[in-house]
Amino acid sequence: MDTTGILDEALQRLHGSGPERLGRLTNHAPMAVEALAAHGQAGSVHRWLDLYAPKLEEFPSVVERVTAANWRSALGDTRRAADWIGYFGREIAERPWRDVLTEWWPRLLPGLYGGSTHPVIRVGHAVRTLLADDGTEPRLTELSHGLGYWAARYHPVADLVPLPGADSAAAALEAVTPIAARDGGFPARLGRVTGLPVWAAAVTDPHDARRRLTDLVRAATHRYATHGHGEKTMLVHAATAPNAVLRVLPALPPALWVPSLRAAWTASAAVTAMYAPQAPVAFTPSAAFTAEEVVERALAHGDEHVIKLTDTALDVGDERALTAALRSIDLSEPLV
Repeated sequence: MDTTGILDEALQRLHGSGPERLGRLTNHAPMAVEALAAHGQAGSVHRWLDLYAPKLEEFPSVVERVTAANWRSALGDTRRAADWIGYFGREIAERPWRDVLTEWWPRLLPGLYGGSTHPVIRVGHAVRTLLADDGTEPRLTELSHGLGYWAARYHPVADLVPLPGADSAAAALEAVTPIAARDGGFPARLGRVTGLPVWAAAVTDPHDARRRLTDLVRAATHRYATHGHGEKTMLVHAATAPNAVLRVLPALPPALWVPSLRAAWTASAAVTAMYAPQAPVAFTPSAAFTAEEVVERALAHGDEHVIKLTDTALDVGDERALTAALRSIDLSEPLV
């Protein structure tokens, strides 16, 4: 992790910006700079931010203060992002951040599909920084921004029909049937997902849930190498959303690990159903590579989703995962 203070500087620089732009697109900068700092690229963070800065918008206006008495009516109200960020800022200032996270995780978990899963991903990056350094103000503020964004974009998915599944995560993702109508954005497509394969439904042991979630992240990352062409950007989230959940588990009591696995599977499988191509395409890198070289290539490319998938690929740590990161570089348009 970054010990230079650059990450904290970058987060402070970003906290004057809103969590979205153009009313629907996510501000990826806090996640991307955390990923870069986590993998030895802190020295490039501000230069990358300078390139990304035109995509940032000002922090949104406050509508009405969120309180312990009225939060239910504000949940999922996209106009209330500033209200929610303020609420979590106050909560985290008054209580240990782990206590706030533990209280709100089961409340927010059913709605992690809102904002195309970006809010839970932002929370996962924030928690990783806090597990490395429990106390800096910018990192605590970043958690309040992530949780607040999640609460404002809260969007549950219910009444999914359980379909025949498989034993392994990879086979279960392969069993996902793509939705028929592929037009529209994330919310429209999500509304067309009516059933998903059953996987890991019988898991009750928290440590088994963590192992299964690790398997899911690995399988989804590997799958991007051959299926990412279905939608180069959105299919990244089939891996990064469950990885965000996995990153948060050490900060949560084990009693919350099993429901976390189930929500992560539903998210990964739903994204797969919404964007997967009809057939895989083989991809072979043009030359041998190291993990450090893949990070450098992702940074040189600059696209925020490339950086985040590379970050997850490095967590998985094997050659197939790094190949998936290189595939994202091959498919995606550079930042500049």
